[in-house]
Amino acid sequence: MNRRVVLRSLSAVALSTAALGSALGMSRPGKITPGAHDALIVVDVQNCFVRGGTLAVSHGEDVVPVINRLAPAFQNVVLTQDWHPAGHTSFASAHPGRKPYDTIRLAYGDQVLWPDHCVQGTADAALHPALTIPQAELIVRKGFHSDVDSYSAFEEADRKTPTGLGGYLKQRGIEAVFVTGLATDFCVQWTALDARRLGFTTYVIEDACRGIDINGSLDAAWKAMSEHGIRRIESTDIVAG
Repeated sequence: MNRRVVLRSLSAVALSTAALGSALGMSRPGKITPGAHDALIVVDVQNCFVRGGTLAVSHGEDVVPVINRLAPAFQNVVLTQDWHPAGHTSFASAHPGRKPYDTIRLAYGDQVLWPDHCVQGTADAALHPALTIPQAELIVRKGFHSDVDSYSAFEEADRKTPTGLGGYLKQRGIEAVFVTGLATDFCVQWTALDARRLGFTTYVIEDACRGIDINGSLDAAWKAMSEHGIRRIESTDIVAG
């Protein structure tokens, strides 16, 4: 076969493979050097969500060293904390006869009921002690209204009460956000989807997250994020500036 024909055939195969990967949400953007218009968002890396916490995510503590390695590459870092009052409406204990992981209908929609967790001022709600990001300039506390949950760093679960993070980032000139933390299929997903809806280029760093995975929720989360144009990357895709 003519060498030129072979090369054309190989090129066509490569293009088809790339197109398939893109369609499946598997494409990689290549190495990324974060700049002044990029922000790292570290979602809920708290004692609650790691081994020994009241709502531990399997291997949740494994994200800490990954995030610590990533953080120095970013000039802009935002942390979030779940910060519930006692008796919060998302707690199963606030609904007689209900147990953790039941789903009920509240005024703002369906609500998964959780064990009591991240109660304000407790050690359970504190940031993980090994998390080392001294340059973080903002901590967003969410879920502090007793009658509504708040998974997203941008908006509460009633889908109408903003946290103010979107305005803060836009005033700072941030154009892209890189989301990490706990848990992939709840607070990370909601944060990423809201960031994309607000116009930010949005990445989720997969190995800097861990999921809960209730009834297939982890696969569903990745599918939803891919469908909304959120880019799924690894920490090795980030390089220091």
